[in-house]
Formats: sequence, structure tokens, C-alpha cells
Amino acid sequence: MNRNHRLTSGFVAWVWVGLASVLGISPVWGQAAGEQQRLPKRLVGDYGYWSRTQNPPYSSAQIPFTKLTHINHAGVSFNATGGLVVPPGFLEPELIERAHAAGDKVLLLLGGDFGALETGPGVLINLVTNLRRFISVYGYDGVDIDWEYPSTPTDRQAFLALMTALRQAFPMPVYQISADVPPWGGEDYDFPGVEPLVDFFNVMMYDCAGPWTDDAQLNSAIFPDPNNPQPYECEPGGSVKEAIDIYLDQIHVPAAKINMGTPFYGYAYTNVNALWGNCFSNGSNCGNTVLTENYGTFIKQRINQLGWETFYDPFSLVPYMLRADGSAGFITYDDSFSTFYRVWYSVWRRGLGGSFMWSLDADYDGHSQDLLDAMYNASLKQTP
Repeated sequence: MNRNHRLTSGFVAWVWVGLASVLGISPVWGQAAGEQQRLPKRLVGDYGYWSRTQNPPYSSAQIPFTKLTHINHAGVSFNATGGLVVPPGFLEPELIERAHAAGDKVLLLLGGDFGALETGPGVLINLVTNLRRFISVYGYDGVDIDWEYPSTPTDRQAFLALMTALRQAFPMPVYQISADVPPWGGEDYDFPGVEPLVDFFNVMMYDCAGPWTDDAQLNSAIFPDPNNPQPYECEPGGSVKEAIDIYLDQIHVPAAKINMGTPFYGYAYTNVNALWGNCFSNGSNCGNTVLTENYGTFIKQRINQLGWETFYDPFSLVPYMLRADGSAGFITYDDSFSTFYRVWYSVWRRGLGGSFMWSLDADYDGHSQDLLDAMYNASLKQTP
């Protein structure tokens, strides 16, 4: 391992002061309470209802609404008949009230049995009818569709039919509609047909690492690393730059309708001790040797502490951690510096309309949200 790639937090701060000077962005280290500016770019937070019962709990009481423009409220799905499945504890009137008081929009994030939409028009009609009633009764500002992923010509038709029906039920400008899409794009989304119907797309630029890989990948590279021995683990669209290139140059989605995603979580590989280290075992992928960990309650406490050392990939511009004694352990994640640059590069250098994260609670340590602060400052063209 090249120890020259090791960066302490102090050195990273010095690097970012220099970078701010080169890029011509103001070196303001955060925004004091009461001095927050309204955002010139979208900043969308995915918020799962289940986070209210986590430790530490995260609810509308903890959300800094003035640092967001939209919230996707996650947890509702639908069944094979188009009936909504609303889990106990999902409804949170305070979320809508506080968001609206701050000028934010709240969209209902919807997953479910999307294949059922292909069984006949009755399912789609029932689903849209139920959504219209639910959104009207509880005061939502629209819907975010999370179909992972349309992959056949039939799916393509169903996705377009769904978005068309939603737009008819939820007209502009009163309601907003968005869709969560993969970094590689894909013809089965029918982007030419769907783009006029939606307000924006959320590009899910993460999960390049995980139990499904067979070596220690980076979760969400900003730029591709030519040293990656298995780039096909997350291609095409394996980095922020590549994903933006696909959407702007190949799919031709307007930049203003794209939000770039960033993760508030990472992956801990327990049986490798180097970037790109092999964890392929028993004729399969890494499997249960890879754990999903949140930034606020696990990763943050280990940055150059508790026997871990932080490094930066010099090509991808994202951090990772290794055990200081060389024993097995590799963590791929984003910190406030890579999060800031990811957002700044996306919305200002490449001109996208905004950014979003999965998920709001995951960088909360009980007191602060470093990654959300970085996103907010980057959206203002400020340094962290």
C-alpha cells in the first residue's frame, strides 16, 4: 500500500482550502444556525419511516428542513391488485407540516409489485386511484417511483404507462413526480417518452460495492480508477462522471432534470486487507463477509481511530479505510470532503439540477449530520 495516499483530517482540510482557491469557490466552513441560505439547486433527502425507531432515533424533529428542498418519504408499497401497503407507524403529520413551513416539498416514495402492472389495466387504474386519494388526504406534494429495475420491452411499456397515468392524476405545477434510476440508464425506462412527464430523475450512483461483488470495490467513485482489476463490477456508469456522461450525452436527459445520488452509508469487508482485495470464496461472491454500515453511527467513529487508517483513492477521489496493523478489514465510504466534491462537481461543474442521498438518517450520530452539511454547502458553492 502506498502510504502517500493516507490523509489525516487536518491534511484533507488543507487540500480542500487549496482546491477551493483553484476552483474559485468561497472557503466558508459551514453555515451557522439562522444564517442558512435557500438553495439554488435541488437537495432531496430520502427519509425512511423506520428511522424513527432506530438508535439514535431520527424523525421529523431531527430533519434540518432548511438544508433541503424535497423529502422522499419511504415505506409505502403496493400489492398485485394496486392496493397501497402502508406499514404501521408510517404516517407522520409533523413531517408534512414542518416541511411545508420551511418551503420544502414532500413526495411519497413508492415501491411495490411493479410486475403486476403488466397483468391488465385494472391494476394501474386502482393504483393511481389509491395514490390520488392517499396523497390528497395526507398532504403530499407528489410521488417518487422506485422501480428497480425495468428490464424488458414489456417493462418499458408498463413504466411509460405508469408515468403517463401519474402525470394525468397529478398535474403540473401543483404536484411533482420523480423517478429513481440506475447510473447505467437503460432503454427499458423509455427516457424519451418519460422525460416530459417527470420533474426530475434521481440517479442512484452507489452500491458498486457490496456482498454481490467478489473483490473490495469502492461504493461510489466520483471518477473511474484505471487500476480497478474488475471494473465490470459496476459498469457502465461506474462513477459519477461516467453516469453523468451517459445521461447527458447518450440518453439526452436535460441536465436540469437530473439529481446525482450520494450514499450516507458504506460497506465493511471483513476478510480483505487492501483495495481491490479478493473476497471470492466457496465458488461465490463476497456474501455475508460484507456488512452495510451507516456513516453516523459506525464509520465516522473509525476514521483514523480504533485501529483504522483512512486513505484516498487518487483517481476516484473517495476515501476508504484499512486496519492499521495490516489485518483483514476494508471499509468503503464517503466522508464530508468526498461528499462535498461529488455534489459540487455534479451540480456546478456539470450543471445538474440537484443531488440526493440515501438516506437522511444514516449520517446522523445523535448530534450532527456531517454529510448533509457538506451537500448543503456544496449546493451553495461553498467549501465544507
